[in-house]
Parts: sequence; C-alpha cells; structure tokens
Amino acid sequence: LLSYLSFLCRYFRWWYKKTRIEKKSAFIDLLCAVPLQQIYGCPLGGIGGGTITRGWRGEFCRWQLNPGIYHYETVIADQFTVCLRCKGQTVYQQVLSVERPSTLQGWNWGYCGHYAFYHALYPRAWMVYELPGQNVVLTCRQVSPVIPHDYKDSSLPVGVFIWEVENGRDEDVDVSIMFSLQNGTGTKEDRSGGHWNEPFAFEKEGERVAGVLLHHCTRVNPFTLAISAREKAGTGVTHLTAFNPTGSGREVWQDLLQDGRLDSPAGESRPTEKGEVTAAAVCASCRVPAQGHRTLELALAWDMPRVHFGSKEKLHFRWVVCGTPVFFGSGGDAAPALSHHALTHYEEWERKIEAWQKPILENSQLPSWYKSALFNELYFVTDGGTIWVELPPDCCAEDLRGPAGAGLSHLLPVLREYGRFAYLEGQEYRMYNTYDVHFYASFALVMLWPKLQISLQYDIAVTVVNEDVQPRQYLMCGQTAQVKLKNVVPHDIGDPGDEPWQRVNAYLMHDTADWKDLNLKFVLQVYRDYCLTQDSVYLRDMWPVCQAVMESELKFDTDNDGLIENGGFADQTYDAWVVNGASAYCGGLWLAAVCMMCKMAEVLRDAEIQQKYTDILSKGKEAFERMLWNGKYYNYDSSGSDTSSSIMSDQCAGQWFLGACGLDQGEFEVFPKSHVVSALKTIFEKNVMSFAGGTMGAVNGMRPNGVPDTSSVQSDEVWIGVVYALAATMIQEGLVEEGFHTAEGCYRTVWERLGMAFQTPEAYREKKVYRSLAYMRPLSIWSMQLALERRASQAPAPTQSPPGSHPP
Repeated sequence: LLSYLSFLCRYFRWWYKKTRIEKKSAFIDLLCAVPLQQIYGCPLGGIGGGTITRGWRGEFCRWQLNPGIYHYETVIADQFTVCLRCKGQTVYQQVLSVERPSTLQGWNWGYCGHYAFYHALYPRAWMVYELPGQNVVLTCRQVSPVIPHDYKDSSLPVGVFIWEVENGRDEDVDVSIMFSLQNGTGTKEDRSGGHWNEPFAFEKEGERVAGVLLHHCTRVNPFTLAISAREKAGTGVTHLTAFNPTGSGREVWQDLLQDGRLDSPAGESRPTEKGEVTAAAVCASCRVPAQGHRTLELALAWDMPRVHFGSKEKLHFRWVVCGTPVFFGSGGDAAPALSHHALTHYEEWERKIEAWQKPILENSQLPSWYKSALFNELYFVTDGGTIWVELPPDCCAEDLRGPAGAGLSHLLPVLREYGRFAYLEGQEYRMYNTYDVHFYASFALVMLWPKLQISLQYDIAVTVVNEDVQPRQYLMCGQTAQVKLKNVVPHDIGDPGDEPWQRVNAYLMHDTADWKDLNLKFVLQVYRDYCLTQDSVYLRDMWPVCQAVMESELKFDTDNDGLIENGGFADQTYDAWVVNGASAYCGGLWLAAVCMMCKMAEVLRDAEIQQKYTDILSKGKEAFERMLWNGKYYNYDSSGSDTSSSIMSDQCAGQWFLGACGLDQGEFEVFPKSHVVSALKTIFEKNVMSFAGGTMGAVNGMRPNGVPDTSSVQSDEVWIGVVYALAATMIQEGLVEEGFHTAEGCYRTVWERLGMAFQTPEAYREKKVYRSLAYMRPLSIWSMQLALERRASQAPAPTQSPPGSHPP
C-alpha cells in the first residue's frame, strides 16, 4: 500500500508539472480519462493522413488531423441536407440529423430516427433514410481508400459519399443534397481568426469536380478542407462560399428552399476576425424519374501535407503528398486534386475492397459477428493517431542508422520506398508503436500492408542498436536510469506531443530495459514476417539485431538452466501484474524466440549460432516443463506465492507465434502438443466459461477454484486483443468452436452491450468497468484469420476456396 501511495504522489507531481505548468498532455492521463460516448461510426480517411470520424447518426464527431492528437467535438454545422422538388415547388427540405441544436435554428432539424438505419463494414458504411411521407429512399454509402497491399491511394486523406436516390413516386422528383461544413474541427482554433474560404473547380481527363476550399490558417500545422461534388450529365453542382454557423442560418436555408440550388457567388470570402467562425456548403442536384434511380457523388478531403509534432523541432512531410514518386505535392494546395482523384477513383477502390472482403463475407462457415469484427477492428490502422511520413530528400543512411547501425544495409532503401509509419498504443495512451502491444496488433499490418510492418521493424532495429544516456526518474519505482540502453528493444518510439523517432521511450512508468518480453517480441516478429513475406533481405538485415537482443536477454537466465526468470515486479506487457521467477508468459515467449533463432540460423546457414540456441532450447524446455507444468496447465509463475498457480489466459503466447509460422510440430515442437491442448481447454473451462457465464471472453487470470485472480488491477480484466490471440491459438490447435466462442464474448460485449463501436478498449471488467478506449491490441483478430487460412490450406479436400487476404 505504501509503495502504491508513493507512486500516486510521484505521478501527481509529474502530472501537475506536465499539464498545468508546461501546458502539455500526459502520455497516459490517469486523472482525466476520455469519457465514453456511444456515438461513433466508421472513420473517414486513409492511412497516416489524419481521420475524421462520423457517428452512426451521421454527425462529424471525432477529429485527428494533427498527428496523434484527438478532439472529441460534434460540429453541428457539418451536415447533409436533402431538398425534394416536384413540378417546380419544394415539397420537402430536411437536415438529415436527429439533433435539435441551439444554433442554425432557421434549419429544419429533428429528423425522426425511426426512418434511418446505419450499417458499417470498414472501410465502408451505409446510412439509409426512408424520407417519411415522401416515397423516396436515400442511401449514403461512405467510402475510404483503405485497400490491402496498396501504398498510394490507401494513404489519401479523403472520404467519398455516394448518395443513391430511389424515387418510388409516379412523378419525377428533383433531388438536391447539400453538404455543409465548418472551417475547422470545433475547437477554439476555429475562432482564432484569419480563416477563409474559396470556391474551386478542377477538371482533368474530361472529369470535372467543383466545390469549396476552407483554408484553416493556424500558426502550426495549417490545413485546407475541401467539400466537393462530381459534375456529370444531369447533375448540377452549386455552392455557398461562406456563412455564419453560429447564427440562425436562415439565409442558407432559404437559398436552398427557393430552387434546390445555392447561389454560387464568385470569389473568395474575407478572412475571419478573431472570435468569428465561418462555414461553407456545396450542393449536388439531379432529376430522378418516376420509379427511377440516380446517384449523386460528394467528397470530403483535407490537406495538411507538412506537420510538426508537439516539440515543433522538425518538419515532416506526409507520405500522401510526397511518396515515391511524388503523389500530390507538399505545397498545401492539393485539396482540389485530392477531391478529383477521390471522386473519379472510388469505384476502383470499391472493386478492390469487395474483391478482398468477398471471400470472407461469402464463407458460410464463418459466423456473422466474426466478419463484422474482423473488418471493423481495422479502423485503428487509420484512426490510431496514425502518421505516415516520407524521409527528407537529403536524409542519408548515417543520419538514420546512428553511430551503431551500419549493419542495416537496406534501411535507407526501405524507408525511402515506403516511408515511416507509426500508430498510437491507444487514443488515450499517447505513445507511438508501443512494441509490447504492437506484437499482438502486427498481424493486421503484416497480412494487409506488409511493407509498413517491415518499415516499422527497421525503425525499431535502428533504435535497438543505439542508446540514449539521458537520465530520468521512473514513476512506478522512483528510481533514476537512462532513457534507452543499447541492444534493448524500446518500449515505444515517442510521444506525438514531443518528437517521435528522435526521442523514444515516452513511457515513464517502468524502466523497460528490465522488461522480459520486448526483446523476445522483436525476434518473434522478425521470423513471422519472414515466414509470411519470404523477404530474405529483411531477414539478413535483422539477423545481427536478433542476435544482439537475445544476447542482452540471456542475462535474465540467472541460473543458466536455459530459461529466463522474471524479476519480481511487473516486467512485461502486464505492467501492473507482478511476476517472479520462471513464468508461463515470458518463459513461453523466450522458448519460442530461441526456437526461431534456431530456425533463422538454419535458413541463414549460421551453424555456430544454431548449435548455441539448440543447446539452450533443450535445457530451457526441460526447465519450463519441470517448473511450470502442473498436469493441466502452466502455472502463472514458479514463485510459490498465493497466486503463482493462477490460470493465465495468455500462457500460450509463445505457442501462438510458433503456430502462426508452422513451427509447432516435428523437430521444432517446443511445447508438448498434449500440454498445449490441455492448457487451452483449461483456460476455456475456467477463464471463459466460469467467467460471466461464458459471455465476455477470457479473464486474464483465474484461480483454480473458478474465482478471478484479484491480486492486481489487471489480473481480473479482460484484454480484448489478448482474447483474439487466444482464440487464434485455439483455432491453430483444432479447438475451433472454443476459439470462436471465446472471441465472440468480446465482440458482443464491446460492440453490442457496451456500445463501444469503433473505440474498442484495451480492457474491461465483468461489471462494466473499462480502460483505455480505442486501443491498438485488438487488431490481433487478424491472427484468427491467419489461423483459419492455415487450417483451410491444410485441409485434404476443401469444398471452397479458403478466405484469403494475400495477393497471389
């Protein structure tokens, strides 16, 4: 208790200095958690260019344009409005929103939610409006360019809204869709002055797009928003350059009501005064014949090509505007071209998305909830504070490698060709590429965008071989140590509020140089990546780094029995759950990593290293079984404490990675197959079925008597990403039904019972307590898909093609 109180005092002093004196955000804010809002839907935007999230009621409500920084503001002026006209008269005009705000009261609000329906299958979403009393149905299909194995269009900061209009009347109807947008993101910066709007038209190859540019002229990270529509035969596009979104809006409403069009004034608006807010609107109109169907296409784009992180020390260029070759330029004037590209290419995007998703969606052996979870959890790849930047043109290999990275021969070519990629541990846990968590999430990257995983690994490798000798105090223990040791994997590559890549290890709770899992997770990912990509150049480059981190890890084998020991504190990803001595989690990861060192040495024909780790593996396997196997499962640890016999849901994490690489049988079998299956069955019986009636996934720790382990704040939590990994392991071992049941509990809890769609947390407890909304680890669900694909490929005579996510 005294130790915990001391930590709280240290944390509060640090938090007060950081947030109240320095006026910066805490990397983890234990005092001001983001409140749960059960409103979010599918986010807009590609990978690394920022995201704008729409709610399932159609509102624009979560903003991440500055890298890694979130604003949770519903901007009421950002709306779609429909106008129906028959025989030259407006018969219906309605904002497609259930809200009744205090501003823009000259508009017709309060659409009846009973007549609207929402569906999402990332990266697309559908909103259906059955206009009451009109016999007209609108379907808005929202599309973002998130396409596996695509490294250009998948980076675009755009979203397209395709409005399908079905006219059930016996007469023609003129239909207009107006898209209004405030200049800004709903923060105080919207009132800082100097913002202005201007109309634009962009024509290329016979295709014309028109709309309004909203220039948001902040001192740091200025950007331009663009709302637009596609002009084509029978479709007219009009606009309103500027209006006051804090007033009644009556002039806008009457303008549309009069003839279903906007006035389209020429010229730019004047810059706003301090305290003033501005907005704009674009309108697409067409005539829909009786019993007919027409389509209107609108888009939202944002252009913030040059970004600073919080320190403002370095200027970074987003991948979308630069790339190789240059895509859209870095001048801040790309919004018209982005809009045009989106509106003329979205059909191609959808064909690729459907080709990717269709085999899985049409597989009748897969449950519907799984199909939803598999694709919708991918939202975090874009909406995880994600940043994707190019290397500076004048960057040389020595700048990247540092003084000790000469062995990484292909570092510069890889980062030059595919850029640098980073995503947050969570929207509330502001650390980029948190590596102990990325270990779980990395399956989504390596299966769908493998070059981003390879790029990330090169960045980690550079950090491994270098050091940061600056001293600092760690909050949990109060001790001082240097920021980063050489030949040790970092916890993360930095805080978006500081300078990522340049200053790593933003995590201040523990000195992670003493963590037992980080080095092992690097080795496991290197071989897993090689196994899935067959990139031999990558394997050769990573091999000396793998040797270095394993040599560093060997010091934790204090008794030379071939098995590492934990240090009596929370020295792994479960950073509040103490473990002492040999442990199922870290010991299992260690043996899996040793096995993969043997396999990599064999591939690279390094006989000396192969023999070294073969000998270690032989000793370590015997020690692991002797010290931890109890006849049914592997004990939490070997300490003999009151909770050392707890059943840990993640005890087979090493086997999970071995199975994903096909190293779980024959000469490379590390854990006896019968022991693995027995442990998984015990976890299913105790951690799953004896917890919350088997309806909430697997609790992290369970006592043998069927009562959750309450020895720490994390042992009686459910970690969604760990559960998906557990389910994948069950599937690998033939326990398919158990695996699906286990994972389904998490999906039903998060996406249905708790209303946490598109903000899956790290953890929850049985009684509706949750922690860390919108978290990285649940991307591990893609390891379930890999397990299913492997099973299908090994089936003797499959009745249908296995669901695939890799190109031929």
